Amino acid sequence: MFLREHNYLGLSNRPSLSLPKGEWLIAVVSHELTARQIFTHPHTCTDTLLYRGENAMTQLEFARQGTITKAMERCAASEGVPAETIRQGLAAGTMVITQNLKHASISPLAIGKGLKTKVNANVGTSKDHMNVEEELEKVRVAIEAGADTIMDLSTGPAISETRKAVMNVCTVPVGTVPIYQAAVEMPEKRKRSMVEMTAEDLFEVIEGHGEDGVDFITVHCGVTRDSVGKIKREGRLLGVVSRGGAILVEWMEFNNKENPLYEHFDRLLEIAKAYDMTLSLGDGLRPGCLADATDRGQIQELILLGELTERAWAKGVQVMIEGPGHVPLDQIEANIILEKRLCHGAPFYVLGPLVTDIAPGYDHITGAIGGAIAARAGADFLCYVTPSEHLRLPTVDDVREGVIASRIAGHAADIARGLKGSLEKDCLMARARKSSNWQEQIRLSIDPLRARKLRESSMPQESDVCTMCGELCAIKKSSKVLL
Repeated sequence: MFLREHNYLGLSNRPSLSLPKGEWLIAVVSHELTARQIFTHPHTCTDTLLYRGENAMTQLEFARQGTITKAMERCAASEGVPAETIRQGLAAGTMVITQNLKHASISPLAIGKGLKTKVNANVGTSKDHMNVEEELEKVRVAIEAGADTIMDLSTGPAISETRKAVMNVCTVPVGTVPIYQAAVEMPEKRKRSMVEMTAEDLFEVIEGHGEDGVDFITVHCGVTRDSVGKIKREGRLLGVVSRGGAILVEWMEFNNKENPLYEHFDRLLEIAKAYDMTLSLGDGLRPGCLADATDRGQIQELILLGELTERAWAKGVQVMIEGPGHVPLDQIEANIILEKRLCHGAPFYVLGPLVTDIAPGYDHITGAIGGAIAARAGADFLCYVTPSEHLRLPTVDDVREGVIASRIAGHAADIARGLKGSLEKDCLMARARKSSNWQEQIRLSIDPLRARKLRESSMPQESDVCTMCGELCAIKKSSKVLL
């Protein structure tokens, strides 16, 4: 039986196969395979296998059994490392591959130890600013600027439709925070208040995100009655600043119950495994100001996330850990060490971190400073921060600036930790400067558009120099003496 992915992606157009109830199969193969062969030897497919059911296998499970998949090979080629390196990282849990089994239109992305630092860009509507076309333009601009992933954090109307529109134009992995949708839609669709949300309501939304092909989801499983209790007892200057964390804190207080994402964690694992959807275990109790950094609530949440990481791995589910936030310079490395120790080396995804609280309008800079230090210390994935942080929904230009700032931070960290090949473009830039090759300097720039714009806005009388030094150009003068 020869199955083609494009023939069967629509659920109403499934192949007629004798599968147990609730299971489905989509495969792309390079030669004819029987259905039974595909079921029992899914790794023989040369591209993407989508199979949901009790026998589904994730990239983590393939890695542990010693199988190098096509996705691993593609990630290895992108990273410039052997495929076996990717397989070993996945098997150890120090790497993840973010690609939902139903999201075959993108290239798989590896994140983790020994790989290039990755950058995420957030987009999404809000109730006060609902313009889907603008968000789609942000997606395009972010990817053009070099973002490795996109997260749709929409909280405005028509969240599902917005997410699908984002995924239709996005060429990189997509992440979401399902609890936003579950909470926002309660009054409209369920005719109940946000705090009356049930576990079933929440898991139904999570299942929908998996079904839509979302590659990774943020889930605040470590926001528990115990971890929140530690914050209450110790005290905080700024309380809880995570939207997902705050929703759960309010829900637990109203219902006098445990966080359903923690209490029913096994159910979450079943959904994630079915789609090979990476769990990004969120830091719902992250510090929102420097004074609250590295407190008991934050660390207790991290301890719980480490325990949940082991449970996820046991079920074959890929995991990364989210981290702060607002952290003083001298505490950043300690935060990385704590995460790697308590969460057993799982990839670390940090927001910034921001190194001061008094730079609104410039938080892409405060975040890049913290991001460079964090990535140098072992963080694997940087969530960008824009100039609009703490002030408004970012504009298209804010998105570009945020991505570029985080890419600079990640690149600087890759050089500092000796990542193979990371210094090559910097050396090429030095040679281009030495030879006054301005076109090559622009081409090598991390943001060629801005470099070209600035160069052309102030042209010198002599084309081989710039208007800063002109005829006093140090490189031009010294090149007459130094070969």
